[in-house]
Amino acid sequence: MSDTVKLYRKIADAVAESIESGQYAIGDRLPTERELAEHFGVSRPTLREAMIALEMLGMIEARHGLGIYVTATARPVAPSAEIDFEIGAFELIEARRLFEGEAAALAATSIGDEQIAALEDLLRKMHDEEEIRGEDADREFHLTIARATGNGAIIATIENLWDWRNRSPLARNILARARGLGLEPRIAEHRRVVEALKARDPATARLAMRDHLERVIDHLLHATETEAVQRAKQETKARRDTIAKRVAI
Repeated sequence: MSDTVKLYRKIADAVAESIESGQYAIGDRLPTERELAEHFGVSRPTLREAMIALEMLGMIEARHGLGIYVTATARPVAPSAEIDFEIGAFELIEARRLFEGEAAALAATSIGDEQIAALEDLLRKMHDEEEIRGEDADREFHLTIARATGNGAIIATIENLWDWRNRSPLARNILARARGLGLEPRIAEHRRVVEALKARDPATARLAMRDHLERVIDHLLHATETEAVQRAKQETKARRDTIAKRVAI
């Protein structure tokens, strides 16, 4: 594993090692996300990715309003090798923000009318109530802009970043949580990108694309927080139902 590539994994390993060493026992509360992010000197998305990786391992549990609690003191042993979650959703979107922002700027200098028309059609398809079709239109929207650059390396890079969404277990986990809570295509944000491309304005196209992907990161942070809220509500309801049954006896 490369220390320079998987920053979230370094944080997850460090927290796991502190648990395995006995610094924290089952039922103990870890420092807050803000405290951990400051301690490790990382961004909130990177810290969140690390915590979700540990949650997938069953070592911790985020309890809304209460904090992050230890649920196991050892990582599960993989049959063949160490458990590796590959690239996370936040990492992917941060990379997309960098590459796709520049791709949009370059596309603004060379995009044709047929490609603009294709983007307009894809905007309409993003309104599709069937979520998977909407996501397919979203992917094709971004790849159409990449193709408009005429640069094979840029096209291949952006296609690969999109494909990682399905290849990485961690990315799939985070995006599935967001999808279940109503992740919708941001039509207005995509519209800003199209308008900048129609105006052949590279600077505005770059800014519009970067702003759009920054908001996607914000949405994923909110969605993973909301998922914890929903879980807490379900647990509270289950406890109330149990008490109600006892009272009725």
